Amino acid sequence: MKILVDADACPVKEIIVREAKARALRVIMICDTAHEIRDGYSETVTVDKGADSADLKLISLGEAGDLVITQDYGVAAMALGKGMKALNQNGLIYTADNIDRLLFERFLGKKVRRSGGRTKNMKKRSAEDDAAFERSLRQLLKMEEENGSDQ
Repeated sequence: MKILVDADACPVKEIIVREAKARALRVIMICDTAHEIRDGYSETVTVDKGADSADLKLISLGEAGDLVITQDYGVAAMALGKGMKALNQNGLIYTADNIDRLLFERFLGKKVRRSGGRTKNMKKRSAEDDAAFERSLRQLLKMEEENGSDQ
């Protein structure tokens, strides 16, 4: 298993690296040319600033069993479709049971904004968000370790 990170606006890169390093897991941070990532552990893949270029590169690098960290529901849906696991920066584990609802809510939000309406603002990131992410990440990594030891 490797961890692929949609890294442009990812606020939990340090947590990811710390947990991956403790388990000797490969981490690939995908970002566009407007960002520079040097954490001393991760591989960094830099793509052009084109729309969805980081997302498409991330999915092309992933394989079944890998873990994708993204806040983008579309990327999560593609990852799930390839047999990958997906997690957002607030600790939400994307699954076949919740991805359709999330994509539909995203669609409705875009529709409201296009018609001139407003949707609620994002709340400021908190320490609780980081803790929830870390718990979910550890849960997924532990499940992978347990499944790997059964083989």
